[in-house]
Amino acid sequence: MNENINIGIIGYGYIASGVYSLLDKQKDYIAKKIGKKLNVTKVVEKDSGKLEPLKGRAGVSVSNNASDIIEDESIDIVVELVGGIVPAYDFVSKALANGKYVVTANKDLIANKGKKLFEVAEKNNVDILFEASVCGGIPIIGPLKSSLASNNIEKIVGIVNGTTNYILTRMEKDKLSFDEALKMAQDLGYAEKANPSSDIEGYDAACKLAILSSIAFNFRVVLEDVYREGITKITPDDIENAKELGYKIKLLAIGMEKDGEIIVKVHPALIPRGHILASIEDTYNAIYVYGNYVGQIMSYGRGAGDAPTASSIVGDIIKIARNYDRDKKGIIYGCTCFENKKIKAQDEDISKFYILIDVLDKPGVLAKIAKVFGDNSVSIKSMIQKQSAEGNIARLIFITHEVVNKNYYKSINEVAGLDEVIKVLNSIRVEDLE
Repeated sequence: MNENINIGIIGYGYIASGVYSLLDKQKDYIAKKIGKKLNVTKVVEKDSGKLEPLKGRAGVSVSNNASDIIEDESIDIVVELVGGIVPAYDFVSKALANGKYVVTANKDLIANKGKKLFEVAEKNNVDILFEASVCGGIPIIGPLKSSLASNNIEKIVGIVNGTTNYILTRMEKDKLSFDEALKMAQDLGYAEKANPSSDIEGYDAACKLAILSSIAFNFRVVLEDVYREGITKITPDDIENAKELGYKIKLLAIGMEKDGEIIVKVHPALIPRGHILASIEDTYNAIYVYGNYVGQIMSYGRGAGDAPTASSIVGDIIKIARNYDRDKKGIIYGCTCFENKKIKAQDEDISKFYILIDVLDKPGVLAKIAKVFGDNSVSIKSMIQKQSAEGNIARLIFITHEVVNKNYYKSINEVAGLDEVIKVLNSIRVEDLE
């Protein structure tokens, strides 16, 4: 009980203050659990105003220079909460090179620079843990690296971005436009006011999927490998049409291995209303993992926020601290990307699609569209025609059977060029989840 583990925090914002608060309030409880005391001894933040609440706290020194933590031999664990890649990569790589364990919530860093950081960690016989980088407080990385490590993971599918899930929920329940629902999310602090693109364009979800897929499929997946579509084109009409057809629209992150190839994609999708993922609303996240021995399991909870994220960060700190030995350091999980696989090109993937088209309401139009689809090996599963408020316009809703994406893309471009077609309003994938 007398052993002290010293922690330095780089970046003291919303999440970091939650980490400090948790460690402070739960210090006695944690010490009883692990037989060691976790002490935040140094905090670095470039904005001196954010450090005011810590000034005068016994045992804690503050500064605006990350080297004060990275070069301090008394610091055992560095918690990086700066975010982004620059200067976070420099801080983390130097800390690892100095033989310090690192805990981070930085999805951008791990998704883009994980390989290099793991190499530095291994060379110095330490580790970098990053549970909080995916879905905040939901345990998924640890289980993939430990409890599920004996399984061949076949597929991961989930809702991993709370902001987009909130927007889609409000669009459905409150009959809002995308812009109205986005503003509501921004007013509540779920989406950035200046630039919400990381969430609504799918970058955040794609980073998380890259991290999960790297672990699940034992092959390094980076952000640029992930096919990505956001939710900005989703309209109330699409949501209402999906409802009539027995579906809900969700932004899904999907990673799967098939015939030795990896498929990684983030996109909005129509999913069956009876599937449990369709019931995940507001800012909640959920992730399904399909293993060859465990079968299907699901993790669910709030994917963001200071308290849930702090819970995962401190959980990683505890993993390190339980068996920490200054004289004989060791790797906890390490890099598990030991296989050489191939990312399947999105054009070669197979999908089903929902299509919404406005056309001139006259004989022969449907036959022309059907011919284009048929010529490109696109088979239609169902079709609904709705009359527009304008008498000479009809709205067509198609659901396709599975089709090779490149054939679908070619057909929809040709359909859009028909004289009788006013506009292809939207095209969204359909995922008939197991």
